[in-house]
Amino acid sequence: MAVKQFSFLNFLIRFILAVVLVFATYNPSGYSWYHWFMNAPDKIDPLLAFAAVVLLIGWVIYLRATIRSLGEIGTLLAIAFFAALIWLLIEYKIISVENTTVLAYVVLAMLAAIMATGMSWSHIRRRMSGQLDVDEVDED
Repeated sequence: MAVKQFSFLNFLIRFILAVVLVFATYNPSGYSWYHWFMNAPDKIDPLLAFAAVVLLIGWVIYLRATIRSLGEIGTLLAIAFFAALIWLLIEYKIISVENTTVLAYVVLAMLAAIMATGMSWSHIRRRMSGQLDVDEVDED
């Protein structure tokens, strides 16, 4: 069922799910699929493979929706926006380049923000412009 009214809560849910996906894949704390895989004595483990497939499904859903919704140029602009924001935070000494852990957390959170924006963009655009995005459907 499609959401008729899009709210900040709808965006927040998409953002939280993106954060879970990004941080479950990799994070500096050492508790992620990446660290699990790197520390696994047996790389061919069914639970490890199952988790990889679940994460891959999440990444494909989010990235495909982001690129389809924002387009290639819009996705590049979103990346440029957040890259410039990180640069601004570093320049004004809000975050430090020397503290790579904090920098990694900021970059990962911004990656989640880009993906959440991509998942939400059609709803946001409709509210701003009144225009609907429609995917092309081929009739067989």
